[in-house]
Parts: sequence; structure tokens; C-alpha cells
Amino acid sequence: MTASSRTRIPFNTLVPVDDRRVIASAIDRVIARGWFVLGPEVDAFEQEFAAAIGAGYAVGVGSGTDAIALTLRALDIGPGDEVVTTPLSAAYSALAIVMAGARPIFADIHPDRLTLDPAATEAAVTSRTRAILPVHLYGQAADMRALEAIAARHHLAIIEDACQAHLATAEGRSVGTIGIAGAFSFYPTKNLGALGDGGAVTTSDRQLADRIRRLRNGGQTSRYHHQEPGANSRLDELQAAVLRARLPFLHRWTERRRSIAARYRRELLNPRITVPPAYDEGHVYHLFPVLCPARDSLQRHLKAEGIETLIHYPVPIPRQPALAAAAPGECPIADRVCAQVLSLPIYPSLTDEDASFVASTMATFQD
Repeated sequence: MTASSRTRIPFNTLVPVDDRRVIASAIDRVIARGWFVLGPEVDAFEQEFAAAIGAGYAVGVGSGTDAIALTLRALDIGPGDEVVTTPLSAAYSALAIVMAGARPIFADIHPDRLTLDPAATEAAVTSRTRAILPVHLYGQAADMRALEAIAARHHLAIIEDACQAHLATAEGRSVGTIGIAGAFSFYPTKNLGALGDGGAVTTSDRQLADRIRRLRNGGQTSRYHHQEPGANSRLDELQAAVLRARLPFLHRWTERRRSIAARYRRELLNPRITVPPAYDEGHVYHLFPVLCPARDSLQRHLKAEGIETLIHYPVPIPRQPALAAAAPGECPIADRVCAQVLSLPIYPSLTDEDASFVASTMATFQD
């Protein structure tokens, strides 16, 4: 992300810092080998990432969106089926359901946790519902115990959208291992980011992992032998090598995010601004959102002091024109949050001094 000349604190920085040398070495290794698609780097990363998450298997794919869509397809969820999901996320969560041919059904969010509300989720279940897709938003796990109980009562699959939640836990359990499968993104801004697009599915179901491996590669069982219609969604060797190089840094980077978040929570003192609570110690703070009824004025106030912020997300997914065919219901809590939410800078190389400056600037805000 390129900061303007007036920006003192960018929202994020994607330039490698402490991992620069290992990334360069990993790229050189792949180039020297001359094998760029579905080779030893992908194989090794799949094993290493599965171990880090605590899953039996990981399958590298082209993006987090594809990870969701291919998992739905591998579970034979498609036309005529419904998947209950959240209205507050990147739209790709719901678009993946559409890609699989199913219909996203939106249940409103919990007003404080900001993830899928269990009561609203159960109310959205119909005879056509096949799965629940909770999003572990901003790095905090959804209320998985409650969602698991709903899924058990109605015989539904749970597919976790963990694209913002690498290494997060829900009451001590690793996200991406709780449902039948988890979907992860390695988009460059993620806690574990590649230098381009990438994603993975985690699961402990070997048959499901095998089918997703087949589907990601055109449905092939062997070269030029296609058992079923598949996709072209393969994590490439260069990105896998970069992710392998960065994976050992992830625990340290996660602790740094938690340290910055703790500082914000201590120092961000303004009654006009609400900091959503952390419901789980396993929060990994992919983003640090705050809520303010005068969000746009607050954003201008921060910009005037050289602090860059972003909005995650300005439009609830059900109100996106791309999802109009889903005939979505009303989600008033998500509507309110989207009108008030603002994301503050939080990334491992952000200094304590800069974090305190952000907090003190927030404290001086008056609408």
C-alpha cells in the first residue's frame, strides 16, 4: 500500500521486513528448480500448514474464495441448496456460495461480537439448508459452541471461513478444525500473506481432502483424465515457498498484533468510540475495528493527523447488487455496524509510539 506524502502512519505495509531474506531465498529456490505448479513446495506447505492449524490435511488452492466454493462442491452442496452465512464480511464469503450454485441466506450478527448470531442463524434454517458458513471476522472466532449445537439439531455441515483468522482459537480449539472444513486466504494483507493470491482448505476428512485436490485441478485423477468437472485453482509453487518461509514468523507476528490491540484497548479512551470486546483469548487481530456514530468525521480527524484508516465493511453483503438474486432478508444490526465501523492500523511492524499516537488522536476526537 502506497502512503501519501502526508501520511504519517499507513494503514498497513506489505513490504517484507524481518522476513525479507528468507523470502528471497525461497523464491530463488523455486526459480532454480524450474517447477512452478503443484510441486514439492505446495506439498511441503500443505503438510506444514496442516500441522500449524492442527488439521489432518490442508489443500492449497488459488484463493480463500475458491477454498469455500470448492469445499461446498466437494460436499455436493449446490443448486437448490441454501447456506446460512453472515451479512458482515468481505462479499467473497457469500460469492463463494453463489459460485458453488447454492443460495446464501443471511442471518444477522451479534451486536458486540460482530460474528454470526446463533439465534438469527437458527431462525434462518429451512428444509433447504445444507450448511452454515460462519466467518471468524477481524481475527475473532464466531460463537462455535452455539453454532455447532444448531448444526447438530438440523444435520448441517459447518464450513468455517477462517480467511481472517490464521492461528485463532475458539475456546482453545483451532479455527479451521471445528467444522467439516476451514477456508483460509493468503491474500497479501492477511496475517499469513503471500505475495499474491492463494488459499487453502483444512480438514480432517481424508476423502473430502482428496476430492478437493481433484476439483482444484480440473477434476483430474491423472494427467488428462478428468473424472468430474473441476476448476483451475492451484496454489502455485512460488506462493507456497513464500508461505513456507513466513509460517515460522506467524506466532511472533500474532503476539505483536495482540500487544498492539492491548495498547489500543488501554489507551483508546473516548466515550464517543466503542471498541468491540474480545470474546476469546484466541483473537488474532487481523483487523482492529472501532464503532463510532460519527465514523466519517472520525476518519477525517485521523486523516488530518496523518493516520490512514479503512472501512471493513461499508456495505452489508445483502445490500450488494451482486447478491440481489439471493432475495436477502433484513439485517439491521449489520446495517448499523457498516455505518459506524472503522479499522485502525494494526500490523507487526507498527511501533508502540505510533500505536499510542493513534490512540491519543482518537481520544481528542469531538464530533
